[in-house]
Amino acid sequence: MVNPERRPVSGSVGDTVGVEEEFHVLDPDSGRLAPVDATRLAGLGSEPVAVPEFLRTVVETGSSVCRSLGELRADLFRRRSRLRAAVAARGLEVVAAGTVPDAGVRVVGVYPTDRYRHLAEEYQQLAREQLVCACQVQVGVPDRELAVAVADRIRVWLPALLALSASSPFFGNRDTGYASYRTMLLWRWPTAGPPAGFGSAAEYDRVVDALIHTGTISDPGMIYFDVRPSVRYPTVEIRVGDACPLLDDVLLLAALGRALVRVAAAEALAGTPAPLVRPELLRAATWRAARSGLDATLIDPVRLTALPAAELIDRLVDHAGPALAAAGEQADVARLLASARSRGTAAARQRAALARRGDLHDVVRLLIDETAAGPG
Repeated sequence: MVNPERRPVSGSVGDTVGVEEEFHVLDPDSGRLAPVDATRLAGLGSEPVAVPEFLRTVVETGSSVCRSLGELRADLFRRRSRLRAAVAARGLEVVAAGTVPDAGVRVVGVYPTDRYRHLAEEYQQLAREQLVCACQVQVGVPDRELAVAVADRIRVWLPALLALSASSPFFGNRDTGYASYRTMLLWRWPTAGPPAGFGSAAEYDRVVDALIHTGTISDPGMIYFDVRPSVRYPTVEIRVGDACPLLDDVLLLAALGRALVRVAAAEALAGTPAPLVRPELLRAATWRAARSGLDATLIDPVRLTALPAAELIDRLVDHAGPALAAAGEQADVARLLASARSRGTAAARQRAALARRGDLHDVVRLLIDETAAGPG
């Protein structure tokens, strides 16, 4: 519950939404990851095409602050197109997926900043294998106390968002058996995974300060929880999703994420308690989503039941329904979700591509083509 002495005004909660997308850079002929200096990619005007990420074969783009799905759709497609054009000038391609088959085959090195060099030295093999890409949704929440209250309430729905986004079955040129092996790689970091409920911004800050002061992490940017109040912006940051090759799946995550934030904010302001969920059960629900995506059962960590994936997704949409209706986005989400269900997850599509000829290059080609495609 929000501290009544700091009860915020909720009028602008969820008015804005943005997306940060991470991309693997690779050679389209060999499928091998290719280091690139994002700062040298040609841009249009003064706006950068992308910014460097931790490892040298990954770059990141961030959308403008948007207010509608249509605005976000156009912005993301423009940024993807500019990035693809910039790397194509070097004979390369970009792929939006949690992992690509070549990830983990060889050490690619970190982007040469002091911070990244420190991380590589401190975390060793974890850092060397951090060849993963995420799709992160930023939803405007202007009051930080409310942002923590929102995170406490939406965390139970994040496994369902992970299942929808699952796009990383391959690592080290092998099928890992997971729909989102990116999740498994990320979980090895000391601050990754489903967060505990914090109850207040003060308690959240106390935990982060303790992690820094004990030397576990070096700065607040190393909080890799599946959801957190943003370090830089007045937003709630939903970080659970794999990078999505198809832009429509990014838009689905953004719409559902924003609706969850709006519903959670309304509940917090009304004094509705956050769900009490054992961390072990929430971790189990997230593991199950990473393991099988939408292709088997998922776990409802509140009702303590296993159920078909489609049923949990329906519960998510029903829960988010009031906010989707208020935003006029119910029809868009219904269409996006129907398409996602009909074609299956990106992980399932990649396995189907491999099954046709047994050639991992077909997986890479599929990911390149889907990343290049416009919205449906």
